[in-house]
Amino acid sequence: MKHAPLELPDVRRLVAARLTSGLDRHQRLDLAAHTRVHPPLRQPDRDGLLALAEAVGLSGRGGAGFPFARKARAALATADRTGAPPVIVVNGAEGEPASAKDKMLFARAPHLVLDGACLAAAAFGAEEIVIGVAGGSPGEISVPAALAERDLPCPARTMCLPERFVSGESGALIRGINGHPVVPAPLKARAADGGTGGVRGRPTLLSNAETWAQLAVAARLGPDAYAAVGTAAEPGTVLLTVNRPGAGPLVVEVATGTRLGAVLDACGIGPGSGVLVGGYHGAWLPPPDAVDAPLSRAGLAGLGAALGAGAIVTIPDDTCPLGEVAGVAAWLAAESAGQCGPCKRGLPAAAEALALLAAGAAEPAVLEDARRALGAAQAGGACSHPDGTARFLLTALDVFSEDVDAHLSGPGCGRPVRGVLPLPPAQGARLEVDWSRCTGHGLCAVLAPDLMRLGPHGYPASTSIPVAPWQEHGARRAVNQCPALAVRLRRGA
Repeated sequence: MKHAPLELPDVRRLVAARLTSGLDRHQRLDLAAHTRVHPPLRQPDRDGLLALAEAVGLSGRGGAGFPFARKARAALATADRTGAPPVIVVNGAEGEPASAKDKMLFARAPHLVLDGACLAAAAFGAEEIVIGVAGGSPGEISVPAALAERDLPCPARTMCLPERFVSGESGALIRGINGHPVVPAPLKARAADGGTGGVRGRPTLLSNAETWAQLAVAARLGPDAYAAVGTAAEPGTVLLTVNRPGAGPLVVEVATGTRLGAVLDACGIGPGSGVLVGGYHGAWLPPPDAVDAPLSRAGLAGLGAALGAGAIVTIPDDTCPLGEVAGVAAWLAAESAGQCGPCKRGLPAAAEALALLAAGAAEPAVLEDARRALGAAQAGGACSHPDGTARFLLTALDVFSEDVDAHLSGPGCGRPVRGVLPLPPAQGARLEVDWSRCTGHGLCAVLAPDLMRLGPHGYPASTSIPVAPWQEHGARRAVNQCPALAVRLRRGA
């Protein structure tokens, strides 16, 4: 099969290549190239594979960092108890705009990911392997092509998912595989337990693409060689997506424990006025802390941050950090599933407060209300989206506190918003208010309370509001019933 040219991030490494082996010589490793680059792979049995994962301390590389062996043991315990074989799920539905590492693996090294999934499927007697990819991403072509090239221990298929932020949540992915809307389940259920939380009710072992690739690397190297780099508690390497202002992102392989400053230097960027670690569910660090931050779970936890999906973004000194953050806040609010209070009420209110703050139009009380809403959102949602969004916004308010003061006390910091925080092109709908027609009767806020909020004089507080899919019914009601014909629904950019 011929492949169209792939527009993918450049790949670099600050350590001897493991996950990125061969990518300096090949655009894509088909099976023939893969077998030349990577040594033969021995198949461990069930106990051997579990022992290997425990020996190298393999943890999830998709966000939560949950120990792989513990998840696998839970799924196998359910399989033993019920007699239902497990299902292996590879999560590559990377809906994080600042992250590209899993897309890169699927597009350029798909067999390394499949090696890990096939090892587990054979060792654990799996019924099926399902690989979740974002619709329209390079993996949509690359992964089926790789599956067709190799022998498989069980049936395998790809599942294309909408390229939305919540599509990568584990429960949303499993719901999509089961034929339901690709949104997080309203009630949490463990995939390992099967039932409503698993694929077709089967016990399900789900990890993200890099985790499966790491399992394959560990199986080839063995525990001792795998632990030759990294820290004693977290051996091995990790993939980062380093976003560069004004240039394309880089996917960088580094040893765990590497100082973030060394990574930024290698990518030709500085910490600017703040560094985001962990992507849009991550945390902001002030430049001095960021430069010395060790890229490990334990090291970042000591700074109140987490590695998450490994996305790194810096804010240059020539852009308004609050304007940048406000743009992402609006996008995150619109990307929610809208199934619980924190997402339906808290995130839109916080996004509006950030927009007012960035515009220099917020009173201190507005900011305090936003802080309270975000604090209440943490640990209160059906999934981790409100928690992660709250962490992103609250740490931004702390790290950019001088800018917050400047925007509260005067016209602002004086810097333009250059759009350095990556966001996808605007595709959704927006509600727009025509001030020349609006008479301030307030019906729109009654018909669409999740979207329209009134200011102190009874007029809408914003003239342009992003509309999430779950908000479209209310948006259409506001448009259709506005007596002054002042509200419009506009789609696209």
